[in-house]
Amino acid sequence: MKDLIKDGIIASLGTVNRYPALLTDQQDLTALLRQLHPWNTEQPLIRFGPQGDGGYLIPDDLDEIQTCFSPGVSSMSGFEKACAQQGMQVFMADKSVDQPAEDDESFHFIKKFIGATSNEDFMTLSEWVDASIPDDHSELMLQMDIEGCEYEVFLSTPTCLIKRFRIMVVELHLLDQLWNQAFFQLANAAFQKLLQTHSCIHIHPNNRLRPVKKSELVIPPVMEFTFLRNDRFFKNEHRRTFPHPLDSDNMPGPGITLPACWFRNP
Repeated sequence: MKDLIKDGIIASLGTVNRYPALLTDQQDLTALLRQLHPWNTEQPLIRFGPQGDGGYLIPDDLDEIQTCFSPGVSSMSGFEKACAQQGMQVFMADKSVDQPAEDDESFHFIKKFIGATSNEDFMTLSEWVDASIPDDHSELMLQMDIEGCEYEVFLSTPTCLIKRFRIMVVELHLLDQLWNQAFFQLANAAFQKLLQTHSCIHIHPNNRLRPVKKSELVIPPVMEFTFLRNDRFFKNEHRRTFPHPLDSDNMPGPGITLPACWFRNP
């Protein structure tokens, strides 16, 4: 009888494009969020790119970073332009567009998605870097907005390459799905890999989608994370005040203050 009821529920949910999933244990999710609480850095945060969408906060620690890789090309290139103005070569990739929003002699574009495999439409981050700057061991920066594929990219990228990115700015998607146990396992594995070499130093919620609240945990579906390599700062204290004065809402409308579960409270 239980199996019949279960099958009936699954069939009913299927008619509205839904499927049941196991919930993540709240203690496991809370533990992950605690690992992502942003740290203070000796270097102040600065804003690269415009106010609103396309601008991100990064630490003022850019000396000797000669190259930025930016998978995911939008309708604006303000962040990439700021990198070019700092003397960086900027490599951009996106299969869904024909070219970047702006022209710059420092821009290098390839019409492919960045993912976990290589084929006609995709290439891996490792292959892209090797093809762009072969036999090079310089410091890099990463700015990535690839609509949910970021988790598989990190899991498929060798740690030795991840470590070359001194600064990583990543727009993380589907965060409300952390309550889905299967997705949590995937995302948690990606986070644990990143946290071997980097630490979170800033989080900014994208106000395009409203947060999902369950118990005392409030999770915005999309947020911008800034990671800094662990050898670039001392972990003396966590950042406790949000938003940062340089933060800016991604789009017009009600803003989202970073929920308290995402940063260390006194």
